[in-house]
Amino acid sequence: METISILVLFISFIGLLAYGVPVAYSIGISTTLTLLLNIVFMPATTTAAQRMTTGIDNFALLAIPFFILAGELMNRGGIAKRLIDFAKSLIGSLPGGLAYVNIIAAMLFGAISGSAIAAASAIGSTLTDKMEKEGYPREFSASVNISSSTTGLLIPPSNVLIVYALASGGTASVAALFIAGYAPGILVGLALMFMVFLYAKRKNLPRAPRVSFKQLLIDFKNAFLSLTLLVIVVGGIVAGIFTATEAAAIAVVYAVLLGFLNRELKFTDFRPILLQSAKTTAVVMFLIATSMAMSWLFSFEGIPQMLTSLLVESVNNPFLVLLLINITLLIVGTFMDMTPAVLIFTPIFLPVAMALGMHPVQFGMVIVLNLCIGVCTPPVGTLLFVGSGVAKVPVTKVIAPLLPLLGAMVLILLIITYFGEISLWLPRLFGLIE
Repeated sequence: METISILVLFISFIGLLAYGVPVAYSIGISTTLTLLLNIVFMPATTTAAQRMTTGIDNFALLAIPFFILAGELMNRGGIAKRLIDFAKSLIGSLPGGLAYVNIIAAMLFGAISGSAIAAASAIGSTLTDKMEKEGYPREFSASVNISSSTTGLLIPPSNVLIVYALASGGTASVAALFIAGYAPGILVGLALMFMVFLYAKRKNLPRAPRVSFKQLLIDFKNAFLSLTLLVIVVGGIVAGIFTATEAAAIAVVYAVLLGFLNRELKFTDFRPILLQSAKTTAVVMFLIATSMAMSWLFSFEGIPQMLTSLLVESVNNPFLVLLLINITLLIVGTFMDMTPAVLIFTPIFLPVAMALGMHPVQFGMVIVLNLCIGVCTPPVGTLLFVGSGVAKVPVTKVIAPLLPLLGAMVLILLIITYFGEISLWLPRLFGLIE
């Protein structure tokens, strides 16, 4: 009976996705169909509804709508422009300098807003035209913007790391994950910069005029209050002053004050900001609710235990098992959004990784970076379409310059998979893990 249930679950889920049914509905329908094989109709639908409701009945998840709102406020509050100006003053004079500026600004803005899409929209809309005027191909600018925007999903605060903390069943804390995200996120940024360096050298890309030290100080002063938000949010969580949810609420208040201080935010902006935040929150929470129901079903059917036994005993090679997990997650990332993918596949693969001696915090970095690569690839890659749309370049033209950048991200993925201390040394330094 268990085998039949598992087949019905996966075949119905993949079939619904292939037919074009939205991911959240596909998860909910396939979960309910599988439950019908085990219990009668009324309890099956009731159980699915209960699991969806209890799945989002978690205080930590309240941080997500606050961070979404904070990201929307920052996007309209002039923060992106100030970060771009500061990054340009720092490294704009290097060959291919505006491409480096794109990466640095995306890392900073993505980290502050916690949203890769917000970073891609804000940075791309500001820089793409400037880069074209200075001789950069639009498709190259779009590819740099798309790949660099993923760094904000690793560098805290990050909504997807909060979701992973929930999916890990408490084995990885939000504070430990936030601190652990710095090293992989910065490594990805450096790898992308190295690829830009090779491209700039080959194509002889232009460099921006060198700015004076006085102008650098002015740009730093303008960006200082924006950068301070990172210290307040992450520092407060690590120091135990407030929880991730309280930090998210503080980020909202700070973003409102900063928007008015910068004179970029008006009272008339609040209605569209709140509406967009509410829509995004509704989509994310519905995805989480259905995914949590499916995760419970996995436990009910014993799928994680079966998979752990199968992989650990049959393959009997930790290197190959981890490679198989990475390949699976890379494939999953091409057709599934990050939130449901984290919630569905964490309960499946985390026990396997832990059986091989991998720390839950390290596995969090591995699964998130896998899915970061996925959001840059077709057919579902959200960032790919957002970045292409912002740059006004067809997706087909972006793929070629994007591939080397994705290759660099895969290299960093393999490094953090097989060298755990890269992700764990900072949480250990702060006493967040043993």
